[in-house]
Amino acid sequence: MSAFAPPDYETLARGFRPVFARIAEGAVRREQARELPFEAVGWLREAGFGALRVPQSQGGFGASLPQLFRLLVELAEADSNVSHLFRGHLAFIEGRLNHPDPAAQGFWLAEIAAGKLVGYAMAERTESTGSTAKLTQDGDGRWRLNGKKYYSTGTIFADWIVAAGIEGDTRVSVAVPADAPGVAREDDWDGFGQRLTGSGTTIFDNVEVDPAHILRRFPAPAPAQAKSENSYQKAFLQLILLASLAGIGRAALRDGIAFVRPRTRAFGIQGYSSPRADPLVQRVIGRLASLSYSADSLVDNVAQALEALYQAALAGQADEALFVATEIKAFQAQQIVIDTVLQATTLLFEVGGASATSETRRLDRHWRNARTAASHNPAIFRERAIGDYYLNGTVPDAAWEATAQSAANPGDSLSGGVDAVVI
Repeated sequence: MSAFAPPDYETLARGFRPVFARIAEGAVRREQARELPFEAVGWLREAGFGALRVPQSQGGFGASLPQLFRLLVELAEADSNVSHLFRGHLAFIEGRLNHPDPAAQGFWLAEIAAGKLVGYAMAERTESTGSTAKLTQDGDGRWRLNGKKYYSTGTIFADWIVAAGIEGDTRVSVAVPADAPGVAREDDWDGFGQRLTGSGTTIFDNVEVDPAHILRRFPAPAPAQAKSENSYQKAFLQLILLASLAGIGRAALRDGIAFVRPRTRAFGIQGYSSPRADPLVQRVIGRLASLSYSADSLVDNVAQALEALYQAALAGQADEALFVATEIKAFQAQQIVIDTVLQATTLLFEVGGASATSETRRLDRHWRNARTAASHNPAIFRERAIGDYYLNGTVPDAAWEATAQSAANPGDSLSGGVDAVVI
């Protein structure tokens, strides 16, 4: 834990807002050309965005969780693809902060403070849930990773890739340099939204793994500590998606205002008119502002709860009930933020006629991006889990854990699926 207090938020944000503004300027162009945001990621790397949570004593900003997520919302307003692609990187840092191994933590936090970025390679396109990527030793005793991953968010932009795999009957997570021999990254993500997150295929073909970079090993069944960390990570990962959604809500409001203000004609009114003075248009903008405020407030509320859990865990005062309660809060926020932002990104088109659908504006990207981000960790499953928790006291993913303990595939041994893996 850093001995320094978190920085003042406005002071922190002022250093990044010019970068966010540059990113926003190119968002429509990148969408039209399907241009991956390498330049935008480079600007953020230079500004130290990747080291927000690294303690000040170790070269970072020492931002609190509420500060991190407020900045993510601002970045998502500029381009939700860019905020989303940092998901694995930020989760990796959080894993280091929550599972302190002094030697390993020192190495990784120094890498991140130096500007290195981390990408995730967890999910697979297989017939059953789990990991088939294998970590084995060759005849010379060197560790090798072989496997194929999909939905590898951020990996194309990364310096390090963290991958889930299996070593015999044990689930493992490992880190390899993105440019290591045998690593291939493909931009084949074909979703209709969040097109520029680099969430494609990552292939590991006999890639050598440094023993020091075998990050974690988890036997089946998972130990209690791993389940608690997993619960924390699920809330954290969900909140990154919700921050992206809240940013999309802000962008819908911003673009709605920008569309209305200069217009001098309106449907059903002869000659010149001022849509900005029309009570119906004002009502639409008022509704967009309210929906955006609601999403922002929920994200901030869960971030505050996650910060309280983080501090309690550092002090050794966090029990399983607190971990689960915080996870449930993230799930509850998910239910409302998704509906709120999807409503806003549809309502946006009520500020004008058919001209609002122009390809030059690409206002449809807001709905497409929101719908795609919302499809991660399907909300309907989380809604059922919330109900089971309140009615029966069932811990989220308890059924998954019970099934996994008897599963033939050791890659299923932790709850919550690939996005929730503890790294």
